[in-house]
Amino acid sequence: MRSLFLCLLLTCHALPQTATAADEIAGEFDYYVLALSWSPNWCTLEGDARRSPQCDDAQDHGWIMHGLWPQFHRGYPSYCRTVEISPSRGRTAAMADIMGTPGLAWHQWKKHGSCTGLSAQRYYATSRAAYETVVRPPVFRKVKTDIRLPASVVEDAFVKANPDMDRDGITVTCKSGFIQDVRICLSKDLVPVPCGRDVIKDCTMDNAVFTPIR
Repeated sequence: MRSLFLCLLLTCHALPQTATAADEIAGEFDYYVLALSWSPNWCTLEGDARRSPQCDDAQDHGWIMHGLWPQFHRGYPSYCRTVEISPSRGRTAAMADIMGTPGLAWHQWKKHGSCTGLSAQRYYATSRAAYETVVRPPVFRKVKTDIRLPASVVEDAFVKANPDMDRDGITVTCKSGFIQDVRICLSKDLVPVPCGRDVIKDCTMDNAVFTPIR
């Protein structure tokens, strides 16, 4: 009985520990992932049902910034403990022009910005700078009706519009048959870098739905 108890005790100690936010240190990460979401697709899938102000026709949103995420070469930190003060309503509202809603800006700070080691002000400034470093191909704003296209076409357009970007530094994701995000990997200095193995997972659909700006 004693040997069985010791065996069970040793087995328990051998089990891997689940990482928590308390284990993750703000500021420790390898590179950023800039996620750009095609707003009309998100509105069709989720936003319209939520009556999100992002989906108001007057907003004219195309590629919005889903977020700027600190990333490890494998995995990513989230919801880190930080000494930085949470952003004010005014600061999150000021990001709505490129993020769609203040609510998304707030969520991105809590989940991802808290792990950068930056203040909320610097995180949003860095996010805006990252967004502005990427040329968003104007061809997508010319789409007039729902179309189906290979996800690779979206990647091709971004690579062509951004000559300093390699294919191993960008990936396109899909959700429920729609183009979802274009994810671009950037160094801490916002220079294009190769993505890690768990990020560079392209959507392989050849008939993904792409909806026009309203």
